[in-house]
Amino acid sequence: MVYFDENSQILEWSSEEVIIPYRSPIDGKMHRYFPDFLIKTPKETILIEVKPYKQTVEPMVRKSITKSYLYEVQTFGINSSKWKAAKEYCADRRWKFQILTEKDLRPNGGE
Repeated sequence: MVYFDENSQILEWSSEEVIIPYRSPIDGKMHRYFPDFLIKTPKETILIEVKPYKQTVEPMVRKSITKSYLYEVQTFGINSSKWKAAKEYCADRRWKFQILTEKDLRPNGGE
């Protein structure tokens, strides 16, 4: 967040102030999604979500169904629903939606 404050190209920013409704694939009900950041630059407005890389890729199918595997599948399903809603929300406003992971934020891709 210091980066946002000190970057002269960022006119304004906020954290978790945008509310996007989405339907959960788990319970079929509407929920509210609060993306991590909204930044405005002279050229564009970007809605940003920060997640561990592991949560941004669909889990590989496994032979044994463990609690951790079910959690990964559920997490990816919910995240996918949130991100689909965020993309539509941004498209309606001509904003950009971006998901950042440790691979984007750390030198050498988080290795």
